Amino acid sequence: MNKRKVKYTEKSIKNIKIIDDFLPQPKDLVLKEETAKITISLTKSSIDFFKNEAEKYNTNYQTMIRNLIDKYASKYAC
Repeated sequence: MNKRKVKYTEKSIKNIKIIDDFLPQPKDLVLKEETAKITISLTKSSIDFFKNEAEKYNTNYQTMIRNLIDKYASKYAC
């Protein structure tokens, strides 16, 4: 099967706003802060990704997920 790479331009995508990537790199998600316990269901593929990344940086995958959510929330906090 021949796969062609499609290159989009602003003119080829109408009514869509392109935003800068603001999500942090996995290595930037290993900070410590006061926490509260919750229960959340995530996809296995997401958990596997964070577990693999956490192992590279010798940290806990839950800490990385928490910091990702914190950075997202602070970006959009009122």
